[in-house]
Amino acid sequence: MDKLKRFIAPLVLIVILVLAWTSPLDAMSREQVDAGLKRALVTFATARMLNAVISVAQGTDVAIEPAGVGVKFSPGEILDPINDLVEKFSTLMLFASISFGIQKILITLGGHWVVSATLSGAAILWSVWHLSGRYIPEWCTKLLVISLVLRFAVPLVTVGSNALFLQFLANDYEHSQAVLESGSADLRKMAALDPPPQPQENRGLLDRFKEMTPNINVKERLDHLKDSAELWTERMINLMVVFLFQTLIFPLLLLWGLVSLAKGFLVQLPAKMEYGKGD
Repeated sequence: MDKLKRFIAPLVLIVILVLAWTSPLDAMSREQVDAGLKRALVTFATARMLNAVISVAQGTDVAIEPAGVGVKFSPGEILDPINDLVEKFSTLMLFASISFGIQKILITLGGHWVVSATLSGAAILWSVWHLSGRYIPEWCTKLLVISLVLRFAVPLVTVGSNALFLQFLANDYEHSQAVLESGSADLRKMAALDPPPQPQENRGLLDRFKEMTPNINVKERLDHLKDSAELWTERMINLMVVFLFQTLIFPLLLLWGLVSLAKGFLVQLPAKMEYGKGD
C-alpha cells in the first residue's frame, strides 16, 4: 500500500507537466481576462461620461419662466456631493483595467517555455528522490512549488475569479452598469442640458398659452434628480465592490489557497512515508 501511495504524486506531476506544455488553461484564462478588461473599460468610459455631464451641470443654472414668472433650477447644487465619488469611481475603474492588463502579461510570462522547463526539471528530480525512497532536499521541494506557482497560479486564479464573478456578481454588475449608462442621458434631460425644441410657426392661441404655462413641476424635477443621484451613488459603490472582489479579493484568496495546497501536498506527503537513508 505504501508503494502504491508513492506513485500518486509522480502521476499527478505527469498530468501537471502535460498541462504545462499544452497550455489549455492559458487560452481559457486569456479569454476571461479580455472579457474582464472589456467590462472594466466600458465602466470606466461610463464613469468619465457621467463625470463630464455632472461637471457641465454644476456650472449650469436653468431659468424657467412659466407665464412670465421666473424660476431658477440649479442641478449642480444637488450633484455636487457625488462629484468626488464619481472621480474616485473612475480612478478605481482605471486601476481595475490596469489590473486585468497585468494579469494578461503574467499569463504570457508564466507560459514561457523556460518556466515549463524549470517545472519539468524540478518535477523529475522530486519524483526520482520520491520513488527511490530517499530524503527529498528542501531546495527541490521549494523549486517545485515556486515553479508550479509561476506556471499555473495566474491562469487558475483568473479562471476561479471569473467563475466566482459569474456565480455571485454578474447580475449585480449588469444591473448597476445599465443604471449608470442611462444616467448621463437622464441627467441631461433633468438638468435641461439638451437644446430646447425650435418654435413652430402658425401656432394657435391655445398652443401659445400652453407654451406660456408649461407643465413643469420644479419640486418634482428636483426630487427626481435627488433620487437619481442617490441611485447612481448606490450603483457606483456596487460596481466598486464588484471590481474589488474580482481583481483583488478573489485572486488573493485563490492564490493563498493554491500555494497552501501545493506546499501541503508536496511537503506533507513525503513526511507520511518512510524513506530509506540515502547515500
